[in-house]
Amino acid sequence: MQQAKNLSEYNKELREALDNTFLRGAMEKFATAYPVGRANALRDYDVNALIAEVVNTKNAGLGCLDQLYADFKAAAEAKGVKVHLAKDAAEANEIIARIAKDANCKKIVKSKSMTAEETLLNHRLEKDGLEVTETDLGEWIIQLRKEGPSHMVMPAIHLSRYQVAELFSQVTREDQSTDIQRLVKVARRELRQKYAEADMGISGANFAIAETGTIGIVTNEGNARLVTTLPRVHVALTGLDKLCFTLEDALKVLRILPKNATGQAITSYVTWISGANECLAAPGDKKEMHIVFLDNGRREMAKDPLFSQVLRCVRCGACANVCPVYRMVGGHQMGHIYIGAIGLILTFFFHGRDKAKNLVQNCINCEACKHICAAGIDLPRLIKEIHARILDEDGHPISSILLAKLMQNRKLFHSFLRMAKTAQRPLTGGTSYIRHLPQIFAKDHGFKALPAIAAKPFRDRFEEIRQNVPNPKARIALFAGCAQDFIYPEQLEAAMEVFSAHDVAVEFPLEQSCCGLPLQMMGEKKTAIDVARQNIEAMNGSFDYIVTLCASCASHLKHNYPFLLGGNDAEAKKFADKVIPFSAFMTDVLKVTPDKFNQTKQRATLHAPCHLCRGMGMTEQPRQLLALGGYEYAQADQEQVCCGFGGSYSAKFPGVSEQILKNKLTDAARTGAEVLVTECPGCVMQLRGGAEKNKSGFAVRHMSEVLADHLKK
Repeated sequence: MQQAKNLSEYNKELREALDNTFLRGAMEKFATAYPVGRANALRDYDVNALIAEVVNTKNAGLGCLDQLYADFKAAAEAKGVKVHLAKDAAEANEIIARIAKDANCKKIVKSKSMTAEETLLNHRLEKDGLEVTETDLGEWIIQLRKEGPSHMVMPAIHLSRYQVAELFSQVTREDQSTDIQRLVKVARRELRQKYAEADMGISGANFAIAETGTIGIVTNEGNARLVTTLPRVHVALTGLDKLCFTLEDALKVLRILPKNATGQAITSYVTWISGANECLAAPGDKKEMHIVFLDNGRREMAKDPLFSQVLRCVRCGACANVCPVYRMVGGHQMGHIYIGAIGLILTFFFHGRDKAKNLVQNCINCEACKHICAAGIDLPRLIKEIHARILDEDGHPISSILLAKLMQNRKLFHSFLRMAKTAQRPLTGGTSYIRHLPQIFAKDHGFKALPAIAAKPFRDRFEEIRQNVPNPKARIALFAGCAQDFIYPEQLEAAMEVFSAHDVAVEFPLEQSCCGLPLQMMGEKKTAIDVARQNIEAMNGSFDYIVTLCASCASHLKHNYPFLLGGNDAEAKKFADKVIPFSAFMTDVLKVTPDKFNQTKQRATLHAPCHLCRGMGMTEQPRQLLALGGYEYAQADQEQVCCGFGGSYSAKFPGVSEQILKNKLTDAARTGAEVLVTECPGCVMQLRGGAEKNKSGFAVRHMSEVLADHLKK
C-alpha cells in the first residue's frame, strides 16, 4: 500500500476522501446507527465488568506467552495438528507456502483474517502461482478490486451496491442487478465452486486455547466453516496474542466481542476446532491441519510495561466505529492495514515508522476509542507516545522545536503573546476576530473566524476584580490555561462573578502557564514534562481545589501529569487530586441551587467537550448546572461527539476539522436553541468561529458566561 511522503500529501489524500460523497454518507449512516445497536446489545450487562474480565484474562496470558504456546503445541499435536511459530511476517508466509508446496496444493480458499492481511500472505502465495480466493463477501469484493480492507470487521463498508454490481458484472461477464440479495446470490454461486475445487483452506483464529489445543473462529457468514472443513489441508494463521488458558477465558472475550463490534448478542457462527477432523478428500480420510503462530514483535511487546496492553485488542473494530476522523475519511486514510486507533499503533510496530508517521498524527485525541475499547486499552495515550518516539528517531520539525522552546520559558511565552496582541491589529479590523487571514492560511483555514488576542489578559485584570471573602465555603486556585488567560479572559471574569456569589475565595498564581497538552499532542514530551513541573510548583499553596474552566486542561492536569512524571511522583499526585472542572466544582462541591439565578428558561443546548465527558467522566454536571442556572436544556443528538478542534489538530488537518465542525453546527441547530454552551475555550474557539462564519443563528458561550448572565444581582 503506497503511503504519502509527508503531511501535505497526506492531507491531499484526506481531501479526496472528504470529497467522496458516497463514502461520507456510508460512514455517517454507520456512525449514527452503531451506538444504538451497541447500547441495545449491552443494555442488560455491566459493561465495565465485562471489560475488566477481558483485561484480567488477556493480561494473565500476556505474562506467559511462551508457556501458553508450549502447552497449546503439545495439546494440539497430540490431536494430529502440526504447530509452527514464525518470528515475523516473511517467515509465516514462507511456512504456509511450503505447506502448500509439500501438499501439492494449487487452489486455496481463505476466510477473513487480519493476521493474513498483516503478513500480506496473498501476495506471497500468488508469487508461487497459487490461486487464492477470499470467501468472506467483503474480503472477496476488495480482493477483486485489489484494495485493502477499510474496516477490520466490515472490510467493504466504503463501497456502494452500485459499485459492487458493476464489479460483479465484470467478473461474471453478465449484467448484474443492484439488488443486494441478488448480489449475495451471485457471490454465493461464484464462491461455492471455489470451495469444491480447493486443496487448502486458510483461516485466522480469534482464540487459541492452550489447555485443549483448540482454536475458535467467530464469523457471520459461515464461510469459515466451509474453508476449514472442505479442503484436504487446513492452515490457521494467528497471532501469539490470541493464546489463552481455557475455554472459559475465551468465552469471557466472546461475551463482549460481537456486542462491541456490531451490536449483536452473538455472531451467527462460533466455530471450535480441536484437532484435524475427518476429510474424505484427504489421504487416510484425515485432514492435514497446521496452525501457524505469528510473533512479529508480539513477544517483545508483551514485555513492554506500557505497550503490552495493545495485545489485549480483540479486533472488534469499535475504536474506528466511534472515531470522528474515521467517520469523515474511512479506513483507507485512517490506517495502513490495521485501521482506526488501534491501527495507528499497530502500524508502527508491525509495519514500521515510515508507514505510521503521518497516520499517527491523525488522532484528534477525543478519547472516544478509549471510552469504548472492549479491552480497556488507553489508545490515545499510546498514539501520543508513538508520535513522540517517531519524532525522537526521525528528528523534530523546526516549528515543533521552536514552540517547545517558547513554551518551556513561561515569561518568554507570555511576552510573545503580548507582542502578538499588537502585531495582530492589521488583521482584526478593530473587531474581536482576525478578519483577514494571511494568504498562506486563508485557503485551508477560512472555515471559521479566528479570535483575536485580548487587549488585556486575565492575569493583568485579576487584582482589580478579586473579591475579599471573609468566611469562604472553599479556597481555590484558578488554573486559566493560555487560551482563557490571553484570548478569552471574559470567561474567567464571568467565573469570578459566580464564585463571588457563592462565597468562594479565589487565588490566581501568576507563575502558572499553559497546561502543556499542545506540547504532548505535537510529540514534545520532554518539554511537556518541564511545563508540568512548573505548573505543579506554581499551584503549590494551601488550596482546597484547583479549579479550571478548560476541560482539556482539567483532564491533562489530572491524568497526564502523574503519567508524565512517572506515576510515583507524590507532588504530581497531590496536585492532580485537587484538580476539578468548573461544572463539577459548582454542582458537586458547592451544590449550587436555582435561587441564585434568574429562571428565564432560555433554550440552550450543550456541546460536551471530549475531555470532560470522557476524559473526566462527567456528563451530568453540565446538564444539571445549565438547568440550575435558569436555562431550558435541549439535548443535541451528537452532544458528546467531538467538535473537530483538537488543539493543533485543526491546524494540521483543516479539511477534516472543517467537516466535523459543520456536522456539529448542523446538529446544534436542530435543537432550536438560542445558545450553544460548552466548557472548553478550545471548543468555544471552534464552535463560535464556525457559527460566526456560517451565520448559524445561535450564540456560542462558555458555561461560566451563561451562569453569570443569569446571576441575580
